[in-house]
Amino acid sequence: MKKNSLQYRRALGGFLGAAMLCCLTATACTEEKEKSVPTPTPTPPAATEVNAEARDFSQYTELVWSDNFDGSALDQSKWTYEVSDNWYNNELQATTNSSENLYLNGGNLVIQAKREQLRNRQYTSARIVTKGKQDFAFGRVDIRAKLPKGKGIWPAIWMLGSNDSQAPWPACGEIDIMELRGSQPAVNISTIHFGNTTADRKQKGTEVRLPTGDFADDYHIFSLVRSKGQLRWYLDGQQYFSVTSSEVSPYPFDNKFYMILNIAVGGDFDGNPDASTTFPKQMQVDYVRYYQYK
Repeated sequence: MKKNSLQYRRALGGFLGAAMLCCLTATACTEEKEKSVPTPTPTPPAATEVNAEARDFSQYTELVWSDNFDGSALDQSKWTYEVSDNWYNNELQATTNSSENLYLNGGNLVIQAKREQLRNRQYTSARIVTKGKQDFAFGRVDIRAKLPKGKGIWPAIWMLGSNDSQAPWPACGEIDIMELRGSQPAVNISTIHFGNTTADRKQKGTEVRLPTGDFADDYHIFSLVRSKGQLRWYLDGQQYFSVTSSEVSPYPFDNKFYMILNIAVGGDFDGNPDASTTFPKQMQVDYVRYYQYK
């Protein structure tokens, strides 16, 4: 989600060591076994180097991680609620862990924004993150979702660099897979944010418009493919945007990222709700899936 510039939203042991350890481990090397020196297992690449080469969208077929939201409650081994009354961009909502604001229904995650007073906030909603539970490196992420609409409604599917505690935004990098202004419900906005400090924050992005209808009418699949030095965005399997490391500097987007799902209400992106905005508003997410190629 976009942020104001003054506001923060957010790689072996050597061969000898490995061989000695193997010989000390009964299951790996026993005295009854042939006494030839075992061939060392090649060092696996760092997580972010797996799937570093760019491949065609269809070649990412190995499911690494997913949530199909088929249970009765949010799987908190995968997601964490971010509960706060204090968000940025002049947003009006408090985010909660209440079942009034987030629940599972019929195999869907439902994030629900409501008009209700909570402490000093006029609206409530929910925001969940995979931070500390699932990092996303190179590969393809698919999110199938149906979005809300209405003036002042701001659904988002996005990512922040997993090192954001050490490299505060925007240095950690931000990838907006999907953002939508509720007053323009047929337009998906995709953006990256980067820079060393908030004072020199930069961004690059695009918009894609549905030919008919809007994103509240039906489910659509929002996808991001990450490879070394390249980002590609897809809507329902069709590419509409890409960025390479030669185009932007600094480029933090080869690092690990975590995912965020939320609805914001009001603020700088689409303004505040008006008399035409009815509540509650829901973002329904069928699944989140992370693929790599073999």
